Amino acid sequence: MNALRRRPQQAGQGGSIDESPEYDSPGELAGWSTGARANTSALIRFGLWGLLLLGPLLGLAALVSVPAATRPTPHQAAPAAPAGGGQGASGFAQLFVAAFLSAGEGDQSKLAAYYPPAAGLRLEGVSQRRTGQQLTVVRLRQTDQDVWSVTVAARITDTHPTPSPSSPAGEDRRDPQADAVAASAGAVHYFQVPVATAAAPGGASGYVALAMPAEVNAPSRIEAPQLVYGPLRPALPSDPRTQAVTQFLTAYLTGAGSLDRYLAPGTQLTAISPVPYTELVVDQLAIEGEGGGEPVAAVPADGTRLRLMVQMRARGQDGIRIPLTYALTLSARAGRWEIAALDGAPAPARIQPTAPAPGLSTATGTPAPGSTRS
Repeated sequence: MNALRRRPQQAGQGGSIDESPEYDSPGELAGWSTGARANTSALIRFGLWGLLLLGPLLGLAALVSVPAATRPTPHQAAPAAPAGGGQGASGFAQLFVAAFLSAGEGDQSKLAAYYPPAAGLRLEGVSQRRTGQQLTVVRLRQTDQDVWSVTVAARITDTHPTPSPSSPAGEDRRDPQADAVAASAGAVHYFQVPVATAAAPGGASGYVALAMPAEVNAPSRIEAPQLVYGPLRPALPSDPRTQAVTQFLTAYLTGAGSLDRYLAPGTQLTAISPVPYTELVVDQLAIEGEGGGEPVAAVPADGTRLRLMVQMRARGQDGIRIPLTYALTLSARAGRWEIAALDGAPAPARIQPTAPAPGLSTATGTPAPGSTRS
């Protein structure tokens, strides 16, 4: 289509012919009509919107079409364990034993707060006739998942003790029952309490007793392990180690002098406040690696460390001396001993395992693989 064409020759005024060119309408310019362009733009817009709408649908269809075996499974977090654990069970058992010891007739509801079946128990005696003193946990062990066995020690005080029967005049007889009562009054009693724990609403831990307390025997006493120190021997005033620990403990316990001057670099300790003692005396030392007969030695080279145990007596504000024991680590520097650490406990000696006989297993004493027994 030509953009320029001539008009038909017409006679104008004066008989002349108009030769001016005539343009087509704007809709036909360059061979592309305005209506066609509008229709095309509309189709493009509809196509883009269709793609936007079909995208999520196609993605969902693809996810549904994935086989179940290959579809990722959402991660499920394991239920959180109760935060209290054995510590919370221990406190719960102590409260239960305290309520149990002071319970009397009519106190079923107090015990049911810890052990619900206690609401139907038959209780005798007057409420608060006995009380538990010095309650403390002496044993804690987990018997099953979320179940703890707690042993609580307590001294029992009887607020209304039964008077012991008097012996007839002129007779000196011992009453076995009175002796048993007296012995029981001064003894420490041990009660075993089974406690279950579980997660409670709000993210806390919940507890409940599974039975009433059971009185049991005292925990077994074990043999003390060997320590790294030698035998105790008198603390000689001329020994540099005696001088170091005496000066340190005097500043630490009585507040006399600056504590920092006796500490090794990097050691941070603060004197006890309020001051508990007025004076002290160091009686004995047990020194690591010494047998007790060694002569007093000079201070070794800088950086040498030494562990020792100190037995001493300190006079309190009431004028009474009491025995105390400290485990210390000393460090040598500039020709004198300094306190490197106030140890939390005496250091036990490390027992070296004995070497097994050739050809024997260390665990069972059976022949090791590849060996023969004669």
